[in-house]
Amino acid sequence: MVARILYRDALMLVLDKPAGYAVHKGPKGGASLEDHFDALRFGLPRPPALAHRLDRDTSGCLVLGRHRKALAELGRLFKAGRVSKTYWAVVEAGPAEDTGRIDLPLGRKDASRGWWMKHDPQGQPATTTWKVLGRSAAGPDRLGIDQLTWLALEPLTGRTHQLRVHCAAMDWPIVGDSVYGSAPRNSGPALQLHAREIVVPLYKNRAPIRVVAPVPEQMQQQLRACGWPGEVCSVQ
Repeated sequence: MVARILYRDALMLVLDKPAGYAVHKGPKGGASLEDHFDALRFGLPRPPALAHRLDRDTSGCLVLGRHRKALAELGRLFKAGRVSKTYWAVVEAGPAEDTGRIDLPLGRKDASRGWWMKHDPQGQPATTTWKVLGRSAAGPDRLGIDQLTWLALEPLTGRTHQLRVHCAAMDWPIVGDSVYGSAPRNSGPALQLHAREIVVPLYKNRAPIRVVAPVPEQMQQQLRACGWPGEVCSVQ
């Protein structure tokens, strides 16, 4: 866990969350990232705690508050929409335009589906902006998909599964999404969604903290097909 720290100061940590791990125990229990937070105390009496959440199958930047006061401040920033988040996704087909905005309210799919969501005109407001970063050549790839598109997604609201539902509702589901997309359950590719960058204005007299998470191995092949040249993770 210590090796996955992307940023650390007196108030917060930013981890590079691996895909496939729940950030906290669900109602049925089971292993989670929280089980390992004790290794991240660095001299403090209590382990850090989650300032926000990422889906089990989403990788990338995950913010932890190091103590109660820090958690309260981070919670205030997230709730006020002052924390900027950029996700990279590889989607099936993709939009014809190069940039755009999705405004589709979301609600629970039904009571039996836990956290599954759907577009619901009576649901909570949900807004995502997107930008095309690259496209693959036309023609079926090894996954049998005619074309892939690499998107930068910025959620302006923080609804559960927002990016996954919004992309699926636009008819370009995220590759590897077996809930909202076309991927087969338990046998398809990994979900191609990565919390690439987070910008946190944590200190009044300092520039916002910008952290970038490296692209995970399970997304590199699809991103390269869309023109990604490979990059180096950075922190500012």
